[in-house]
Amino acid sequence: METTKNTLAENFGGPMSKLGTTQFSLDDCPDLSGKVGVVTGGTRGIGFGIAYTLLRHNISKLYLISVSREGADGALKRIAADLGQDKADRTIWKQCDLSDWNKVKAVADEITNDTDRLDILVNNSGRGVMTAQQTDYGVDRHMAVNHFGPVVLTSHLLPLMKRTADQGHTVRISNQASNSHQAAPKDTKFASLDEINQDAGPNGQYGRSKLANILYARYFDRNVTRNGHPRVLMNATHPGFVSTKQSVKDVHEPYPIAGYAVSVGLEPFKKSQFQGAVPTVFAVTMTDQSGQYICAPATVEEGSELAQSDKLGDDLMELTRNLISEKTPEATIS
Repeated sequence: METTKNTLAENFGGPMSKLGTTQFSLDDCPDLSGKVGVVTGGTRGIGFGIAYTLLRHNISKLYLISVSREGADGALKRIAADLGQDKADRTIWKQCDLSDWNKVKAVADEITNDTDRLDILVNNSGRGVMTAQQTDYGVDRHMAVNHFGPVVLTSHLLPLMKRTADQGHTVRISNQASNSHQAAPKDTKFASLDEINQDAGPNGQYGRSKLANILYARYFDRNVTRNGHPRVLMNATHPGFVSTKQSVKDVHEPYPIAGYAVSVGLEPFKKSQFQGAVPTVFAVTMTDQSGQYICAPATVEEGSELAQSDKLGDDLMELTRNLISEKTPEATIS
């Protein structure tokens, strides 16, 4: 019964979202005065819900990274209207497509040069369930946007986050994963570019990248948090079925007709963008653990067998370093 309640709470909105055995709400977010944060995809969907909540709880400075100026203007207009111009003025927008790793590195450098601390990093932006495509680098777009781009951003912001932690502050990083990581191909090895460029189908493409988000958090825990930086934490989260552009519009790209089952049929049961923000807000403001997979609202799960493999995480990150170094030497990570 407990497992059933948690599954319902993790995935669906309305009354079902309150069935979980571990509860957390956005109102439980602590005061964030003095803290600085970064949210990718922070101008719409779940990312906006996260950014809005951090500002509502007095974060002192918040960098929003997204592709569209129009989307950023709309987000800031709503923040000003709801929370006041002072909160809108605390935001700094950075234009960046996470598939452009050199630009990602440049944005990380700009942030590092603009602030003397960074307490929160939310790797939220991503490509949803869509057909296989490749970037200009010749890399699967799902992996390029959902995993490689966030790793470049995190790696080049990490020295700043370590300095913040050295001052006695807890630094928290969250990767937006999904229970759809279970759809990753069972023979996933992260052994080569050819492997990740194989078309695994829309759900497999997405699932593989979400698997990478969890593995990266656990790899980071082993190699950073538990290797001399106990105040720098990274976790992965699952928001549930949320009403966003991905689930309302983008799903029709791979599934023109069948997608209506998701975009229309499931709409009454989906979470709002603010309900979808709950596990991430918990992960970047409350948890004192690292390397966890946190499902809405704040329940720690093990994830799939692949998600629990340290070897697969090591292989993923070896491929990540080699591929980024080969394709974009300027953005090379350690």
